Amino acid sequence: MPPHSRRTGSANDPGPQEAGPARVRRRRTALLAAAVLTSLGVLGVIAAGVGSPASSGTSPKAGFVLHAGPPSSVPPGATPASFPKSGPGTWRYSGGRGSVLGGAGPVERYQVAVESNIAVDPGRFAAKVDRTLGDPRSWIAGRQFRLQRVPVGSPSDFTIYLATERTSAQMCAAGGNETDGYTSCQTSGHVIINLDRWNLSVPDYVHAHVPLDAYRTYVINHETGHQFGNGHELCPAAGRPAPVMEQQTLGLHGCTANPWPYLHGQRYAGPSGQY
Repeated sequence: MPPHSRRTGSANDPGPQEAGPARVRRRRTALLAAAVLTSLGVLGVIAAGVGSPASSGTSPKAGFVLHAGPPSSVPPGATPASFPKSGPGTWRYSGGRGSVLGGAGPVERYQVAVESNIAVDPGRFAAKVDRTLGDPRSWIAGRQFRLQRVPVGSPSDFTIYLATERTSAQMCAAGGNETDGYTSCQTSGHVIINLDRWNLSVPDYVHAHVPLDAYRTYVINHETGHQFGNGHELCPAAGRPAPVMEQQTLGLHGCTANPWPYLHGQRYAGPSGQY
C-alpha cells in the first residue's frame, strides 16, 4: 500500500496531530504515573541500542528565533540523567549537507535543529534522523520521493526540531495541535520531537523492554509520516506489529512495537482512526 500524497497544513488546516486535547490529558495522567515508576528501567534500556538523513519557508511560529545558540558542553550522544523542561526557543542547526536518500522521485529537503539549551549535539541528532529516514524500511521505500538534509539558510521543505517539553507544546499549539506537553507533533513544515519522549520513551515500550533507540526511530517516522500526508491508523489485530502511524506513544493497544512504515518491502498499515 503506497503512502498517501503529501499533505501540508495552514493556519486553518494545521495537518495531522498526535491526539486531541481532552484525550491527551486523560491519557497523560496515567502515562506519566507509569513513566515515573519505570524511569529507572529506562536508563538500563538506553544502553541496549537497536539494529537495524533562497529562504526555507520552515521557520518556527512567531516567538521562536532562528539563530544558533551556544555549543553543547555534553559529549555527543550522551543522554543526560536530567534535562530541561523548557527552553528559549532558539536553535542550533546541524551543519553540512546530507546524501540524497532514496532511489526515485523528487527530492524533499529538510533541516535539523536542536533547542539551544538541550545537551544533545545537533550533528548526532541529525545522524540519527538521517539513518532513520534513509533506511530501506522507512518512507523512501515507497519510491514517491527522495530526501536530503540541508544546512540552515538553504531552501527546504520542512525542519525536524528536538524541543523541550514547554517549547514543543507551544510550537504544536501554534500549529493547532494540543499535546499537553506529552506527545510530539507535526504542523505545516515542522516536525517537532518532544525531548521528554526522546529521553524517556513511553511506558508500553519500556514494559516490553523495547530499546530507547527503537522508540526514537518510531517517533521520527511517525511525525515525518504526517509531514508526508499520512493520517493515524489503528492496531489491526492483537499480537500484530503496530503500524508506524498508530499512536504508539499513547499505547500499543494490543499490537507489538514497530518503528517502520515498510515491512518485508511492503507498506504496512492498519485501519484509519485514532485513539
